[in-house]
Amino acid sequence: MSTRDLAWAVIAVVAAGCARATVVETPNLGRPATAAQIAGWDISVGPDGVGLPPGSGTAAKGAVVYEQKCQACHGAKGAGQPNDRLVGGQGTLASKTPVRTIGSYWPHATTIFDYTRRAMPYVQPQSLTDDEVYAVTAYLLHLNGIIGDSDEINARTLPTVKMPNRDNFIIMYPARPR
Repeated sequence: MSTRDLAWAVIAVVAAGCARATVVETPNLGRPATAAQIAGWDISVGPDGVGLPPGSGTAAKGAVVYEQKCQACHGAKGAGQPNDRLVGGQGTLASKTPVRTIGSYWPHATTIFDYTRRAMPYVQPQSLTDDEVYAVTAYLLHLNGIIGDSDEINARTLPTVKMPNRDNFIIMYPARPR
């Protein structure tokens, strides 16, 4: 056998070995998510309100829910302690000690609903009904002087709420013209 034939034989053996090595074995952990599981977590709500579920609430109803399920962490009427303050702070963002709350900082009312729905209460996330989330959202907006006590918040009205700081955010990736 010539050196050239020997080289081709070695290349063939190496190529065959590499081909076998491309079969990747996994630890076979977990299982594919079912459509129902994915639907349960696919609950995002955009700033424009896309994804808001049916339901509604008012500040008056939200006060009851807040007292029962939120006050222990966020204080009476959203004043804070032991966790974040949710109310006040208007006019402080340009100061040396800005107070970032729903009423002073957040640009979209729909994100209050989205965050509350997916992450609150902290000890039992996603345990509030959609009506309870709408009600708590209405209550927090009312405490910040953004809506009235009897204004109803729902999938139609929430995206129309104008937040005080909405114009002070720079859109990093603006929508492309269609």
